[in-house]
Amino acid sequence: MSDLSKRSTVYFEPDIHLALRMKAAVAHVSVSEVVNEAVRVALREDQEDLSVFEERADEPTISYEELLKDLAWHGKL
Repeated sequence: MSDLSKRSTVYFEPDIHLALRMKAAVAHVSVSEVVNEAVRVALREDQEDLSVFEERADEPTISYEELLKDLAWHGKL
């Protein structure tokens, strides 16, 4: 663990904690490393989602009702 690491207490359900410990043991890493990587993956996914939202911000929007009417008009409902 680097000097820049921060310590935090996280409570896991017993089954999740067992799975984390087993995954860490099989991968020869610490539980902290497994958790840190999982958090990094989740944050990257959020970043990708926000990026897509930003790219599509100027696209026109329609209501659910308008969408249903359009699908019906095109014979898809």
